[in-house]
Amino acid sequence: MAVYVDEAKHHFGRMIMCHMMADTTDELLAMADRVGVKRKWIQKAGTVYEHFDLSKGARVKAVEFGAKEVTSRELGMMIRDRRIDNEEAER
Repeated sequence: MAVYVDEAKHHFGRMIMCHMMADTTDELLAMADRVGVKRKWIQKAGTVYEHFDLSKGARVKAVEFGAKEVTSRELGMMIRDRRIDNEEAER
Protein backbone atom coordinates (compact mmCIF):
# COMPACT_ATOMS: atom_id res chain seq x y z
CA MET A 1 0.00 0.00 0.00
CA ALA A 2 1.24 3.47 -0.82
CA VAL A 3 0.57 7.17 -1.28
CA TYR A 4 1.52 8.84 -4.56
CA VAL A 5 2.18 12.44 -5.66
CA ASP A 6 2.54 13.48 -9.27
CA GLU A 7 4.59 16.23 -10.86
CA ALA A 8 1.60 18.20 -12.16
CA LYS A 9 1.94 21.96 -11.97
CA HIS A 10 -1.58 23.40 -12.06
CA HIS A 11 -1.95 27.04 -11.11
CA PHE A 12 -4.46 27.92 -8.40
CA GLY A 13 -4.14 31.62 -7.72
CA ARG A 14 -0.49 32.14 -6.84
CA MET A 15 0.00 28.51 -5.82
CA ILE A 16 1.17 25.62 -7.95
CA MET A 17 -0.66 22.40 -7.22
CA CYS A 18 -0.16 18.69 -7.84
CA HIS A 19 -2.24 15.58 -7.05
CA MET A 20 -1.98 13.11 -4.17
CA MET A 21 -3.64 9.70 -4.39
CA ALA A 22 -3.28 6.49 -2.40
CA ASP A 23 -4.07 2.82 -2.63
CA THR A 24 -6.70 3.22 0.12
CA THR A 25 -8.80 6.05 1.49
CA ASP A 26 -7.37 5.49 4.96
CA GLU A 27 -3.81 5.97 3.66
CA LEU A 28 -4.83 9.08 1.73
CA LEU A 29 -6.50 10.66 4.76
CA ALA A 30 -3.61 9.76 7.05
CA MET A 31 -1.14 11.46 4.73
CA ALA A 32 -3.40 14.49 4.38
CA ASP A 33 -3.39 14.78 8.18
CA ARG A 34 0.41 14.51 8.30
CA VAL A 35 1.01 17.21 5.69
CA GLY A 36 -1.64 19.57 7.07
CA VAL A 37 -4.29 19.28 4.37
CA LYS A 38 -7.87 19.46 5.66
CA ARG A 39 -9.88 16.29 5.08
CA LYS A 40 -12.81 18.34 3.79
CA TRP A 41 -10.67 19.26 0.75
CA ILE A 42 -10.75 15.69 -0.58
CA GLN A 43 -11.92 15.57 -4.18
CA LYS A 44 -14.16 12.93 -5.75
CA ALA A 45 -14.32 10.98 -2.48
CA GLY A 46 -15.34 7.35 -2.80
CA THR A 47 -14.51 7.12 -6.50
CA VAL A 48 -11.51 5.83 -8.44
CA TYR A 49 -10.57 9.51 -8.87
CA GLU A 50 -10.35 10.22 -5.11
CA HIS A 51 -7.47 12.62 -4.45
CA PHE A 52 -6.22 15.81 -2.87
CA ASP A 53 -4.65 18.75 -4.63
CA LEU A 54 -1.40 19.68 -2.88
CA SER A 55 0.66 22.84 -2.85
CA LYS A 56 4.37 22.55 -3.55
CA GLY A 57 5.13 22.78 0.18
CA ALA A 58 2.66 20.04 1.09
CA ARG A 59 4.08 17.88 -1.73
CA VAL A 60 7.58 18.20 -0.24
CA LYS A 61 6.23 17.11 3.16
CA ALA A 62 4.36 14.16 1.63
CA VAL A 63 7.53 12.92 -0.04
CA GLU A 64 9.44 13.33 3.24
CA PHE A 65 6.77 11.17 4.91
CA GLY A 66 7.12 8.44 2.28
CA ALA A 67 4.84 9.35 -0.62
CA LYS A 68 6.10 7.94 -3.91
CA GLU A 69 6.78 10.40 -6.72
CA VAL A 70 5.11 9.40 -10.00
CA THR A 71 4.36 11.04 -13.30
CA SER A 72 0.89 12.30 -14.16
CA ARG A 73 0.75 9.55 -16.76
CA GLU A 74 1.48 6.90 -14.13
CA LEU A 75 -1.27 8.34 -11.93
CA GLY A 76 -3.65 8.20 -14.89
CA MET A 77 -2.75 4.56 -15.47
CA MET A 78 -3.50 3.79 -11.81
CA ILE A 79 -6.93 5.36 -12.23
CA ARG A 80 -7.53 3.33 -15.40
CA ASP A 81 -6.56 0.12 -13.59
CA ARG A 82 -8.92 0.95 -10.71
CA ARG A 83 -11.78 1.54 -13.15
CA ILE A 84 -11.12 -1.81 -14.83
CA ASP A 85 -10.94 -3.59 -11.45
CA ASN A 86 -14.24 -1.98 -10.38
CA GLU A 87 -15.95 -2.93 -13.63
CA GLU A 88 -14.77 -6.54 -13.31
CA ALA A 89 -15.91 -6.71 -9.67
CA GLU A 90 -19.39 -5.53 -10.70
CA ARG A 91 -19.79 -8.39 -13.19
